[in-house]
Amino acid sequence: MPDIPTPRHLVLGIGANGGDDQLDAVLKALASEPRRRILALLGDALHNVSEIAEALGLPVSTANMHVGVLERAGLLITDHRPAARGSQKVCTRAFDSVTLRMPTPRPEQGSMLELSVPIGSYVDCQASPSCGLASADGIIGLFDDPASFYDPARTDAQLLWFHHGHVEYRVAHRLPPTAALQSVHVSAEVCSEAPLHHDDWPSDITLWLNGIEVGSWTSPADFGGQRGTLTPGWWEDHNSQYGLLKVWQVNAQGTWVDGIRVSDVRLSALRVPDRPYLTVRLGVKPRARHVGGLNLFGRRFGNYPQDLVVRLKYV
Repeated sequence: MPDIPTPRHLVLGIGANGGDDQLDAVLKALASEPRRRILALLGDALHNVSEIAEALGLPVSTANMHVGVLERAGLLITDHRPAARGSQKVCTRAFDSVTLRMPTPRPEQGSMLELSVPIGSYVDCQASPSCGLASADGIIGLFDDPASFYDPARTDAQLLWFHHGHVEYRVAHRLPPTAALQSVHVSAEVCSEAPLHHDDWPSDITLWLNGIEVGSWTSPADFGGQRGTLTPGWWEDHNSQYGLLKVWQVNAQGTWVDGIRVSDVRLSALRVPDRPYLTVRLGVKPRARHVGGLNLFGRRFGNYPQDLVVRLKYV
C-alpha cells in the first residue's frame, strides 16, 4: 500500500441488460452516511480501523463492518501491518472520484458478436528486448529473453511487453451464414514500453487485421508512478503499471481509433466472411516513427478487467 493515496478515477456504466455486480456493490456502499464519512476521512491520510472508529464516534465493530463493505466494493485498499499486539488493518481510499455513465440507445439496430481473447493465446510472435511476460503470480521465463514468448506457460500471461515486434491471434468468429458484417472493433489496454516507466515515451502501436495494416495509435507514455487498479502486489512500483483502453474500428468508411480516423482501410478489404477466423496482430514496427515499445495488459493487470476483445457488428 502506498504511504500517500494517489488520485484514481472509477468509471461505471449501466449495461442495457443490468446485472453489473460491481455497480450494485458500489451503489450499496455509497448509500450509507457512515461509509461516506469514512471515505471523506481517508481522502488525505491512512487510518487503521480503531482510528476510523474514534474519529467518527463509532464502535470498532461497526467501523470494521463498514470498512468491509467498502473494501468488497473496491472503494478501499487495505493492508495488514504489525501492531503492538498482532496486526492492524490500515485503510486508504482507492478512488478520488466515481463516475456513473448512463446507457445510451444505439443509433442502428443490429447484433454484436463479442470475443474475449487471453493475451497469452497468440499463435505467432516476434519480440525484441526489452521484453518479457508476467502472469498474475510471477514472471514467465526470463527477462529480455525472446525465447520466453514460446514458454508453454505463456497462456497464463496477464502482461507482455517488447521494444518492437508483434503478437498475433486467430479468433474464430462463427458469424451466422446470412449475416451482413457492418464493422469490426478491437479493444485492448496498451501503452509504450520504456525502461521501468516514463511519462514522455511515445510509441506507434499498430493493428493488422487479416494481414492488412489498418491503422496506428501513438501512445504518449509508459504509465507508472501509481499502481494499476488490478496490478498484482508482487509487481514492483517502478515498473509499468497500466495502459489506456484503445478501440480500433473498421467499417465501410475507413478505420478509426476512439472515433478519430486513422486510415482509409475499409471493411471490404479485410474479407472477413471468406475465412472461419479473424487474424489480429498488435505490434510496433521496427521502422516506425516512434519505436517506443508495447505493453499489452490482460484482465488481471493494469486498470481494465478485460483481455483483448474483438467485437463484430452485423445485421
